Amino acid sequence: MNPAPSLPARPSDVYFFATCVVDQFFPGAGMDAITLLEKLGLRVHFPEEQTCCGQPAYTSGFPDQARKVAAHQLTLFPNDWPVVVPSGSCAGMMKHHYPTLFAADPVRKAQADRLSARLYELTDFLVNVLGWQPEDQGEACTVALHTSCSARREMGVHLTGRKLLGDLGQVNIAQQDHESECCGFGGTFSVKQPEISGAMVEDKVKALQATGAERVISADCGCLMNILGHAAWKDAQEGRAQPSLPGEHIASFLLRRIGGAQ
Repeated sequence: MNPAPSLPARPSDVYFFATCVVDQFFPGAGMDAITLLEKLGLRVHFPEEQTCCGQPAYTSGFPDQARKVAAHQLTLFPNDWPVVVPSGSCAGMMKHHYPTLFAADPVRKAQADRLSARLYELTDFLVNVLGWQPEDQGEACTVALHTSCSARREMGVHLTGRKLLGDLGQVNIAQQDHESECCGFGGTFSVKQPEISGAMVEDKVKALQATGAERVISADCGCLMNILGHAAWKDAQEGRAQPSLPGEHIASFLLRRIGGAQ
């Protein structure tokens, strides 16, 4: 019998790359992720000069502009510590597309390769590096999990989010229809194709609400912004004072479930 694969060595220090959406729209999720990592015994370093990962320019067909933005991020992580990102899409950009973006630049390609090797989406890091199994201190509840397209298809981390929620003894994960389908955000796609995006998010919100879950949990704030925003818009149209579909980033949910202060 082959031995079980060993986990990477547990680090004492990590870098945290917050992402634009967290910084501008969900700062609490970023702070909760940092607090969670600190509660697990890690020293978290936040490079204050971090900006965008460059994905909006890259996926919109502007590689030169994306390279300029990405080149700056390559300078921010000088020590050989893991870089933890609370977003599958931004993590996917940095891990998989930076090496391609700098393929013609040997110096920066080497930097991108070194960064790629130590870059983790948050739930992947919690499960596959720390081997963390959260101890649930919350009351019984039912949640629905939404995973972003990049988390599922680029990073393959939809299962780590599900595992962390599944380890919580008092949490039931409701199964939604169309679980693997896009919410319609897609960064600039939602701006360039608003009608298609709007139809996709309406379908996603209906599927989430049909589960009867008390809230939606996601590891990507871009998706949350789209899903919760559409749900709030529908609530306002239909005269509801209370949100019909509350939601939060998985870091905030996990922190609360283990009794951490938010």
